[in-house]
Amino acid sequence: MSDHLNDPDAYDGLAARHVSMRRVLALFAPYRKRIAMVMLLMVVASATGLAGPFLLRAIIDQALPQNDIGLLLWLVAGMVLVALLSAIIGAGQVILSSRIGQTVLHDLRVRLYAHLQSLSLRFFTGTRVGEVQSRIASDIDGLQSLVTDTANELGRSLSAVIMTAIAILILDWRLALFVLFIVPGTVFISSRVARMREALTYQQQARAADMSVAVQETLSASGIILARTMGRGAHLTQRFARISKDLAKLEMKSRTAGEWQWSLIGLALAILPAMTLLAGGLLMQTGNPASIGTLVAMIALQEQLLWPFEQLLEIGRDTRKTRALFARIFEYLDKPVEITERADAVTIPRAAMRGDVALDHVSFAYREEGRPAVHDISLSIPAGSHVAIVGPTGSGKTTLGYLLARLYDVDSGAIRFDGVDLRDLSFQSLSDMLGVVSQDPYLLHASVAENLRFAKPEASDDELVVAARIAQIHDHVASLPEGYDTLVGDDGYRFSGGEKQRLALARTILRDPRVLLLDEATSALDTRTERAMSQALDQMSKGRTTITIAHRLSTIRHADLIVVMQAGRIVEQGSHDRLMALDGVYAGLTRGA
Repeated sequence: MSDHLNDPDAYDGLAARHVSMRRVLALFAPYRKRIAMVMLLMVVASATGLAGPFLLRAIIDQALPQNDIGLLLWLVAGMVLVALLSAIIGAGQVILSSRIGQTVLHDLRVRLYAHLQSLSLRFFTGTRVGEVQSRIASDIDGLQSLVTDTANELGRSLSAVIMTAIAILILDWRLALFVLFIVPGTVFISSRVARMREALTYQQQARAADMSVAVQETLSASGIILARTMGRGAHLTQRFARISKDLAKLEMKSRTAGEWQWSLIGLALAILPAMTLLAGGLLMQTGNPASIGTLVAMIALQEQLLWPFEQLLEIGRDTRKTRALFARIFEYLDKPVEITERADAVTIPRAAMRGDVALDHVSFAYREEGRPAVHDISLSIPAGSHVAIVGPTGSGKTTLGYLLARLYDVDSGAIRFDGVDLRDLSFQSLSDMLGVVSQDPYLLHASVAENLRFAKPEASDDELVVAARIAQIHDHVASLPEGYDTLVGDDGYRFSGGEKQRLALARTILRDPRVLLLDEATSALDTRTERAMSQALDQMSKGRTTITIAHRLSTIRHADLIVVMQAGRIVEQGSHDRLMALDGVYAGLTRGA
């Protein structure tokens, strides 16, 4: 684990930046009326429960000594009624508070997911997938007890403690002062233990994220293939065992840190009844003794006080641990959204889209690298034309594709679709305008039909077939036993690389975009299939702007314009024949292909 995880001061700084009581309470603000109802039920339940010890005192001091059976029956009936009312109110309180808690968790989970969806590609390229999963699932699930059971018990115990303390004072203020004398010391001990366990909880959740990452990376289809072909299965098992052992140690520390100090609280509460009886006996020697019934009622009230008071201390200790979970969740919620849609974003109706693309002195640099990935790129791509972008590895052509899809925003300059700055265009218009097929297509763990309909949920079966035919994948899908209902498997592992690319292409074709961006989209195809798909794309591309980012130069010989990039700049552009005649970078790439 990193030093950051082991340094309590580093954690304190993180928690102080992201977590505050006001921010946590704001999660519950929309449900204040229902919460007020729960609190009212808690107060009523506590007040009802207080009647029990007073009824008990009346039985001992009056009904039994006077042998008054009638009074005894009434008092016993009162105790039964108190117990019945407490049970009914308690059940209603639990149901209502559980609904509130689950709604709050649902809101937080969806809010975090939506925020992560809005972050730029920069965040995801620098973050482990398992880490994201851990925060949106494990950390929020860790709050379950806080917003359901803990919140419920906190209100119930707090109201019980306050009401019982008042009753004890009414019963005998001298004994009450003796009972309440232990409160400051127990609260101090509880706070110290909570502080230790909070920092351990943060480390524990971070290590749990490491485990989630390990499972995600090594138990996927890709991970299994890598482990088997490299003979590293035993090594991965040992690594997982180390992570699990660390997690087990942190779990034990989190649960037992300060346990000896905590035991002092249990000891003080355990001997309190005996000490109360001693104090009562000493009062018997004074001129104003407490009655036997008062002593019995006081012990009963103590029992009624000490259990919720101990719960309050435990809740305070355990709730402090949830601050670590909030710190991890709020840390992600506070990640700045780099790609935003303007309030007055321009919307272009699909029917009015032409597909004209222009890059005006575009520059961009990855923060991690510092140097520009693309620099001062200017390019005009008329609607309906086919432009190919080529260059050696690291020339910036894929980065240019990211900028066209607005996965990143340019640092300077502008990209325009149909004359509208990409940053001014609505997200929906950009989605309708541009279709992207990447060199590493991603398929959902779903059927072929569901993967295709991800682009167009309302697409008919006939539309699926048309798109699949254009992508040269229909015949293969139709030959499968389950046809378009075939499950593609984890990341499409039931299909070859070329078949996955054709499925991804069919998915994009289904959206019928005005601009088609192909980023090495035919790199996994054999020569025969590539030729067939190229012919189909030629038919599809009529009247459509096509931008091809290519490594295999044989696929772009007939492009209207070939743009050659090197070190983030455009160094050549023209037709295939013209560029070959120049005998420059392009000619060198062609001879080396």
